[in-house]
Amino acid sequence: MYPPTRLGGGNTFGPILVYDYSVDRTDPMTAGVLVRQENVRKFAVSRIGERLRRHGTVFRDPAVEALEALRAHKMRSALTLLGVTLSVSVLILVVSIITGANLYIEHRVANLGSNVFLVLRFPIITNQQDFLKAMRRNRNVTWEDFEALHDGMKLPRAVGLETRTDGKIRLGTQALDNINIRGVTANIADMDVEEPETGRYITDADNEGRVEVTFIGQEVAGKLFPTVDPIGKTIYIDGRAFQVVGVAKPIGTVFGQSQDNFVYIPIRTFLKHYGEHGRGLDLAINIQARGPEWMRQTEDEARTMMRGRRHLEPNADDNFGILASDTIMSLWKNLTGAIAATMVGVVSVFLVIGGVVIMNVMLASVTERTREIGVRKSLGARRRDILMQFLVESAVMAAVGGATGIAIAYCLSTLVRVLTPVPSQVPIGAVILALAVSTTVGLFFGLYPAHRASKLDPIEALRVEV
Repeated sequence: MYPPTRLGGGNTFGPILVYDYSVDRTDPMTAGVLVRQENVRKFAVSRIGERLRRHGTVFRDPAVEALEALRAHKMRSALTLLGVTLSVSVLILVVSIITGANLYIEHRVANLGSNVFLVLRFPIITNQQDFLKAMRRNRNVTWEDFEALHDGMKLPRAVGLETRTDGKIRLGTQALDNINIRGVTANIADMDVEEPETGRYITDADNEGRVEVTFIGQEVAGKLFPTVDPIGKTIYIDGRAFQVVGVAKPIGTVFGQSQDNFVYIPIRTFLKHYGEHGRGLDLAINIQARGPEWMRQTEDEARTMMRGRRHLEPNADDNFGILASDTIMSLWKNLTGAIAATMVGVVSVFLVIGGVVIMNVMLASVTERTREIGVRKSLGARRRDILMQFLVESAVMAAVGGATGIAIAYCLSTLVRVLTPVPSQVPIGAVILALAVSTTVGLFFGLYPAHRASKLDPIEALRVEV
């Protein structure tokens, strides 16, 4: 659109430019600025890309060169990385076995039942002096203690009682020695890990009537009744006839010891035959809390009641024991912690040896490549470029040794899991830690060779004969 306008103050009219934004909304006054900003942005992006490529080359080229050197000299590389490989493999293997052993102990040894703890004569004692003291001071848990806790405690879901001894089981001419005989209350069925496979558990009616019935383990059933159903059959426990009313599901072994060679009988029947009111017997009161969050409060209530029954002073030690799964696991983890600490010392020695070997190899590499370093410096390579080159090579070598150690440890851990009952497994955290440690060792012991290479005078380096 060109509206008329007056030129030179006369009557002559000429056109002026008016921009039509309906056709193109770009402001012609700012178009140049936008173009310049776009060019600046493209230039900045290209510079960033170039910088990233340059830094990528700084890391990539030395890493590739280190890998090629390892591949070209396999025997030397194996000997060079032996220390790092051994240290990492030992570290990973020990961690995997301890992790598996912790799971094994938690599920097979420390599993007292669902939210269950025991009140018994002795706690866990770890030294002879404390044991002798407890022998003089601690009294047996009695039937009266059980009745007091059963009737007086408010927090537990259930309070049961068990005791055990070893005896002989006989059927006809076949006899089994060292069978674990356990007297139990009926509610132990809701706390214990043993469950009926066929038949039933001990009932309250069995206990009230002091009935001669028994619930037997899988191993006992398999040896005495290999081809017939044992339910309803009679076996002799220490010379007394008992009718089989149930067979437990198989449990397996713990450290090679069978957990299926047991017979359960009613607790009152047990006391009738082995000692009324539990005199001279080791009774264990099984207390089941309402849930994990109630365990500590329920233990405190049981302790308070037992201390009251024993008339203990406020500052006096308990003359009874309370045993929970976390107590067993705490003791076990203290043991494995000591083992792990010892292994850390061994691993540290191997790592130092491996690091020294890598440092010597890198020093030899600096000597062999003196002329190459002089050429690079004469072509403009900075000191930090040379430093970075040798540090990356050293770190890559150590990382390869660490990765090899992880692979070896994984294979050994798999063998342990297949050949033993310990469910060993390699934690991902241990793998990351091992790689980080091995790489750090490479960087630390590569500092001196890298520093020495970066300080070489390019003129002197070029004079070195290849």
